[in-house]
Amino acid sequence: MTLSEEAKSRLTDLVTLQPTKNKELQDRWGLESGSDVHQYLESELKEYYYRDENSLIRATPEAAALVGIDTGDDVVRVPKLQAEIIETLAGPDDDPQSVVSVLHALQAGEIETDVDAVRSALRSLEDKGIVAVVRRTVPTFRLAVERDSIEVEMLDKPDA
Repeated sequence: MTLSEEAKSRLTDLVTLQPTKNKELQDRWGLESGSDVHQYLESELKEYYYRDENSLIRATPEAAALVGIDTGDDVVRVPKLQAEIIETLAGPDDDPQSVVSVLHALQAGEIETDVDAVRSALRSLEDKGIVAVVRRTVPTFRLAVERDSIEVEMLDKPDA
């Protein structure tokens, strides 16, 4: 199957963002709804993705090979906001932070964002195994791994 340039670009997004959700791809691709993402995946990239046991979207090994990305390396490829959260968030042995606490820490570092974007980014990092949720009165978060044990590569496209 020959892919258009747009399809290759979107396949690259899928490989780098995996595991991901319709909403993250919707924002990244500028689509109107999660249904539009599903329709695009089914019509253009059907043989290059699947949904795991948690319904998260993942790329096949063939997809990664096609776009030339080694998914076996230890590099975490994330959008800018997620990279900033990794730098800001409490470490694995520190007291966890609420979404609002993370938001305020980002804003103190002059990062422009809102609470919904921070919550979504934290959940995406949780899906990737980078962030752990600690249940309290409200969910709180901290890194699930030592900060220096991961290499973060910021994606060149801005967050949606």
